[in-house]
Amino acid sequence: MAILSKFNLLMKQLYKSKIKSKSFILMTCLYVVVMSVAVFWSDIKELFTGDDEAQQIAIVNETSADLSGIFVSNGDMTFIQDEKDVSALEKRVKDGKLDAIVTINDQGGQLHAEIATFTPLKLNDQSALSSLLQYAGQHFAVQQLSLSPEQAAQIMGAQTSITTKNLNEESAGGKSEEEKQSGLVVSYAVGILIYFFISTFLSMITTEIASEKGSRAMEMLLVSVKPATHFKAKIAGVLLLALTQMGIIAVVFLIYSKFVKDGMVWDAAASIIKELSVGYVIYAIVFLLLTVILYLIIGALFGSLVSKVEEAGQVLMPAMIITMIGFYVMLTGMGNPDTLIIKIFSYIPLTSGMIMPMRIGATDIGSIVPLLSLGILIVTIIVVYLFSLSFYKRSVLTYSSGGVIQKIKTVLKVTT
Repeated sequence: MAILSKFNLLMKQLYKSKIKSKSFILMTCLYVVVMSVAVFWSDIKELFTGDDEAQQIAIVNETSADLSGIFVSNGDMTFIQDEKDVSALEKRVKDGKLDAIVTINDQGGQLHAEIATFTPLKLNDQSALSSLLQYAGQHFAVQQLSLSPEQAAQIMGAQTSITTKNLNEESAGGKSEEEKQSGLVVSYAVGILIYFFISTFLSMITTEIASEKGSRAMEMLLVSVKPATHFKAKIAGVLLLALTQMGIIAVVFLIYSKFVKDGMVWDAAASIIKELSVGYVIYAIVFLLLTVILYLIIGALFGSLVSKVEEAGQVLMPAMIITMIGFYVMLTGMGNPDTLIIKIFSYIPLTSGMIMPMRIGATDIGSIVPLLSLGILIVTIIVVYLFSLSFYKRSVLTYSSGGVIQKIKTVLKVTT
């Protein structure tokens, strides 16, 4: 009971001090700001570009086809239809009263369009106009076939219905494209969360222990508290902080998605989640939590190796490099999640939390694959925890200089 009370006291002390710290508050606010920018991006974009007037574009149609239904004015472009006097239009463009003239004619049965400007169009406007002209070309080609309006509409609106059939009776069936796309989106979000949580809390636990050790407070503290209790309390306290931050982000997201923009974000999120299985969601959460726990254990061990806070960055570098490698491997998987490098990194414990959810959600794999990766991760956590706990007892009061390898050698030399 005494050990448990000391554990709770240390954990609560760390939690209360860190949750009130400026770094935790600022980082949490930063996440909320980033989320706010993502949710309100259209409004923010309009704030900076909303004063721009719609582009005035004249359409000179020299064909017999009716294309007026394609060039419909909107907030970005205003189309002036059925113009004929090109010379007068060119003068208006030079005078700044028009932004562009689109001359459309028939060249050998194919639609040809010329865009005349005095000041080049913006990229977005140019791309939108090109897309409309491409569609107009398709519409023109259909009209040349002398089809009825209903037949033409049927051709232009035709869509292919695609279903999948798995001939392997032992397989549970392949995922649809929508399911895989939803899996990619969610796994990308999980990977980003893991990356930023590791970056934040790995540094936090390492510098916290290094600070106590560098100020010699550790020596007085360990007179009444066993190193093992101290080690566990630090990991539990920082993990509780991480869970608190996750909870804050989740609550803010739920508020935004439910009450902002008439629930449009909620509907979009619901449509993505709808394509996912319950098992995938459980896997994603478990991999997220276990990966954070693994890095916290490593961070506590690193903190016991250094002699002062200034050395924390040095010992953290290898773990941060591995995290960055895993993150960039995950990004490569956004284009093709079936590559060999994705498969390899999905089994490596330090990167599987970012990679395996992508394979689960965006590829067709059996149930054994994620269970194997999860098993490797759990076994690694247990082994690293036992090793770190044993090493922590010997290193936390050992002071040395040099790199990480040199510090480990010094601890082993002094304590064996």
